Amino acid sequence: MNLNSTFLLRIAVAIILLMHSVPGMFNGGITAFGNLYLNQVGFAPIGLYLAWVIKLSHVAAAVCLILDRYLKWAVLITIAILLVGIGMIHGREGWFVVGGGRNGVEFNFLLIASLLTILFPSGFAKEKIG
Repeated sequence: MNLNSTFLLRIAVAIILLMHSVPGMFNGGITAFGNLYLNQVGFAPIGLYLAWVIKLSHVAAAVCLILDRYLKWAVLITIAILLVGIGMIHGREGWFVVGGGRNGVEFNFLLIASLLTILFPSGFAKEKIG
């Protein structure tokens, strides 16, 4: 495990991804997401399969973040899923998750920024030579 400058952020995002995925594997949440949402919005008959792929990708990304391995793939796939979530669910709910609204985009926005920070710990600026 690499204890570099992104260590704490990687662990925090990994915990969030695990907590967003693992409970649903045991309490019926993934089945409900697949059958009662994804199948209903046009993904039938693969909604349940797709829900499992999404949640298992979060678990895989969490492992990658903890181990500091395969970050590019973990980050890009997770960001793609978060962007689709914004487009399909959170965007129409506005900005706020709680308080000024419900189920909005602010949490996904923060996760995307965190994942980009993990992928680009020095930012997007080119390194100065000399």
